[in-house]
Formats: sequence, C-alpha cells, structure tokens
Amino acid sequence: MTERYKPNTTVACVIHCQGKFLLVEECINGETKFNQPAGHLEANESLIDACAREITEETGLELTPQALVGIYQFSASADLAFIRYTFCSELATQQYATPRDNVITDTHWLSLTEIKALGNKLRSPLVLKSIEDYLQQIEKKLPPQHTPLTLLNVDYF
Repeated sequence: MTERYKPNTTVACVIHCQGKFLLVEECINGETKFNQPAGHLEANESLIDACAREITEETGLELTPQALVGIYQFSASADLAFIRYTFCSELATQQYATPRDNVITDTHWLSLTEIKALGNKLRSPLVLKSIEDYLQQIEKKLPPQHTPLTLLNVDYF
C-alpha cells in the first residue's frame, strides 16, 4: 500500500498598497528568498486566523485578510507538497513593517516589476502567481473582485 498523500496546509497574504506589495525577506538554507507573509495552519486555528497571525509575526502589522485570492496546490519535491490558501489585504497607506519572527530578516514594499526581477529569489512560483491573480481580479472590477471570506467554514469541531 502506498503512503497517503498529506500536503502541508499553508496560508499567505498578498498585501497591496498604491501599486506596491509587501514581501518578507528570509534566509532559507543559506539563500535569501522573498515571500508574502505566510506560514502553516496550526491546530485549532481557522485559515483566516492563521493568516492574520502570520501577518503579525512576519511583519508586525495587525491586519485581517479581506478576501481570498485563490487556493493553490504546489509540489516542491516528490515528498514535500502544499495546499496554499492565499488571501489579500488592501491598505490605503504603506505601513512600516517590523518582523517579530527571527526567520524574517527584512520587509520590502515592491512593485510588480521589482518582484518579477527577483526571479529565483522568490520562495516559490506561487508568490508571483498569486500577485498576478490578485491584479487580474481587481482589474476585472466585477463583483466580487475576490472570493469573500464567508466561503470558508470557520466552525471548530
């Protein structure tokens, strides 16, 4: 019998303000990588609560996700896979972000062009994909621009 497929459940947040996106910088296996504020779902935590917690830990900002951009399945290797729930928050003004998590070395407000230029310094292809999906959804300007959070069942068992 083959081992059951058990992807990691993760959350991330596209944080946008005035044409720029907030990315976190981290050192992974000695390499600098860039990502949205993101992390793993913890026991007895809703996806929305997990995202808000990760935003606070990695940026110091107290934000609640406003909508769901998408749900992504990604395999980093044969034995490492993820189901990533990517949310979004739109800010009126850029806020100074100070990471509380020691793994995060810095934060950056970057344009789409600057993010594309990072290339393989992005933690995964989902960083750019979720930003492009976010932008495509807001460019359509058709309600709902993003999936409302009410889609997610947050009842605890």
